[in-house]
Amino acid sequence: MTVYHVRNKLQSWYGESIGILILDAAYPCVPGNVGNAGTFDFPVRYKVVKNASIDRLLNQRDPALLDPFIDAARELQAEGVKAITGACGFMALFQRQVADAVDIPVFLSSLLQVRFIYPMLPKGRKIGIISADSSALTPEHFAGVGITPDIPLVVGGMENQVEFRDAVLLEKGTLDSDLIQREVVEVADQMVQKHPDIGAILFECSDLPPYAAAVQAAVNRPVFDFITMINYVHSALVRRPFQGFM
Repeated sequence: MTVYHVRNKLQSWYGESIGILILDAAYPCVPGNVGNAGTFDFPVRYKVVKNASIDRLLNQRDPALLDPFIDAARELQAEGVKAITGACGFMALFQRQVADAVDIPVFLSSLLQVRFIYPMLPKGRKIGIISADSSALTPEHFAGVGITPDIPLVVGGMENQVEFRDAVLLEKGTLDSDLIQREVVEVADQMVQKHPDIGAILFECSDLPPYAAAVQAAVNRPVFDFITMINYVHSALVRRPFQGFM
């Protein structure tokens, strides 16, 4: 007989491995987006970070957001998740502080994968990063996730792509997914044409994974994003016995 115990008095449900901190924003999150629960083959739990708007995180880099991030992470931990991720690569600003504030793994930004990807690549290859807004991505974000200056990066952005900018960054209320796919493929293709030594693509932005397959088909490179990272961590948190025969 297996006996289970109540983990804490705030937990009234079970079975969610990943908690996701999400910005206080409103735009359509299509399948493949971190903000769409149907993206995952396992249950996830969302927590909005109060007053954490796109502008405050990306443009203002507001340090006053740290406390709401920590509060939301602690709430997710109390609700029983096994690890906490984010839904915006710019959350890298708070990676270390949030990880120190809870007792479960924290991986807020897809940029954490840079140090995993780089040793895989042949000597002389670079990592191409496609960001929601390349002008807002700073050395502070890289430092927050342990990316050192010796790792060669090529950074492109979606900030000048009209549909992405208006739908996501400006939250116009509608989103043309086919058009955004064409925009991100164009950005990736231009990056690789200009820098053929790019060995892999990494999406900083949690809104871009729906278009990973199209980008890979266009540039013939490995494509990493929030979903590759979240699936990887989930697989470590929820191990399953192997099946088969000898």
